[in-house]
Amino acid sequence: MQAVVASDHALTFAGRSFRAAVGRGGRRSDKREGDGATPLGPLALREVLYRPDRLAAPAAAAPVRALSPDDGWCDDPAHPDYNRMVRLPIAASHEALWRADHVYDVIGVLGWNDAPIRPGLGSAIFLHVARPDYAPTEGCVALSLADLLTILAGGLTGIMVLG
Repeated sequence: MQAVVASDHALTFAGRSFRAAVGRGGRRSDKREGDGATPLGPLALREVLYRPDRLAAPAAAAPVRALSPDDGWCDDPAHPDYNRMVRLPIAASHEALWRADHVYDVIGVLGWNDAPIRPGLGSAIFLHVARPDYAPTEGCVALSLADLLTILAGGLTGIMVLG
């Protein structure tokens, strides 16, 4: 089942509306690395990652995998592992997935620029936990932890981001 993001502040799933945050660059069809935009179009849920020291494995329609402290995501367009999960340390620019805050306690890896990967067209587009004030993301879609767990358990298979 697919969710829909048709505004910068809400996601609709199974007939319910959930408060959400999107990228600081808005929703854009011409997504580029570092622009802070959430890409328009269908984003399949590829897998779900979670912090096993903070919560149990969430129920989800996609494969679920526990994170470890050395997990990261490469966001360096010049590196061969661009837009892929990597083991830290790595010399290339990357995001650490094991964070002190709770934003990545659950991560839905969304299918953006991954089939095939094109350098510079955006990386690390996730469905993750929102900050308490629902501040804009770097291009992801964010929900409260409770809402994220609810839609994952409800059979989420992807998100359609509309302009």
